[in-house]
Amino acid sequence: MGDELEQVLTEVGPRLRALRERRNITLAALSKATGISVSTLSRLESGGRRPSLELLLPLAKAHQVPLDELVGAPPTGDPRVHLQPIHRGDETMIPLNRQPGGLRAFKHILPAGVRLKPEPRTHEGYEWLYVLTGRLRLVLGEHDVVLKAGEVAEFDTHVPHWFGNGDDRPVEFLSLFGPQGERMHVRAAPRNA
Repeated sequence: MGDELEQVLTEVGPRLRALRERRNITLAALSKATGISVSTLSRLESGGRRPSLELLLPLAKAHQVPLDELVGAPPTGDPRVHLQPIHRGDETMIPLNRQPGGLRAFKHILPAGVRLKPEPRTHEGYEWLYVLTGRLRLVLGEHDVVLKAGEVAEFDTHVPHWFGNGDDRPVEFLSLFGPQGERMHVRAAPRNA
């Protein structure tokens, strides 16, 4: 790691000089814009002075570039998460997070025309549902309700439950599931003013 750091620091000076020359700025003008003396700027560019954060931050601001560009930081890669859908019968579940255990988030898609007979089940955990589009039929214990877009349900998964299409149209909904029974939010009593 020491050799890599030394290499990065060695390359900062030439990178600063090239950036300044590309922008056609004199050392004096850069000194005025950053408050860093001309001699310090010259030594930074020639490698006679080691770059520090206190020197690089005003230079990045003056050149209007990210600090990463001054130090030649490696690219961080594609920030998108590429998740694999899970297909169970006609239902598609898209995991929205990857960490195992703890709270899990899914987007569920039930296609149009799928009308199944409810088969309530139980398991460990606590679940929260939010309907994005369509109508979601939720059978929860003795309750049989249809949730519309924008409606939410939350329940202990020890209670027998089942969900499916509320009509002949497709339905999309989000679910947050805590396998150890974690609740999705905390309810607090209002404060007395």
